[in-house]
Amino acid sequence: MMADGSQDALAQDFVEFAVQSGVLRFGEFKTKAGRLSPYFFNAGLFDDGAKLGRLAQFYARRILASGIEFDMLFGPAYKGIPLAAAVAIELARAGRNVPYAYNRKEAKDHGEGGTLVGAPVRGRVLIVDDVMSAGTAARESIALIQAAGATPHAVAIALDRQEKATEDGHDVPWSAVQYVRERLGLTVCAIARLADLLHYLQVHAGDELGQHYGKVVAYRERYGAG
Repeated sequence: MMADGSQDALAQDFVEFAVQSGVLRFGEFKTKAGRLSPYFFNAGLFDDGAKLGRLAQFYARRILASGIEFDMLFGPAYKGIPLAAAVAIELARAGRNVPYAYNRKEAKDHGEGGTLVGAPVRGRVLIVDDVMSAGTAARESIALIQAAGATPHAVAIALDRQEKATEDGHDVPWSAVQYVRERLGLTVCAIARLADLLHYLQVHAGDELGQHYGKVVAYRERYGAG
């Protein structure tokens, strides 16, 4: 993923963008798993046209640099829907025009009906989502894509937290990303990882942001995976 300096630079630019946008915050936040995290990433706060457009550029650049082969994009409801649409636009601008589709949470019984909207789901499908905390959303998307007769091939996310997933309330040794890669067999492509966030904080050791470095390191030492 970080095979060369340009990719690493992309991750650092993304972390800076997320901090400046207020999407990546530091303090004390309770995660879905009940952990007290020293940072919080909320992609829902990329909430205007300029921020969403720039976010989509980061996704498109990372996807194209990754070399992943895919035929279309799929956005899981709800956060994945605007992400997939915006990324499809940016990929087209970069000369890679692909169809996209998304799902509804509830099946529609009138009009075209069904749970899938957009282009026909076929070929190798790249799922676009924000983060991956348990792999549950990925499993749901995989089932929908397979039911349509297509191949779930890869997942693109904004941030890989690189931390242990939980199952039945207990920590497990692998992260959600590792689970999706190793158990479900999908390629996972992240714009940035926790390691990139730590590097960014280290670079800013002399200013206000740098004070959070120690807490994030301690969190990684306790819950880190991947």
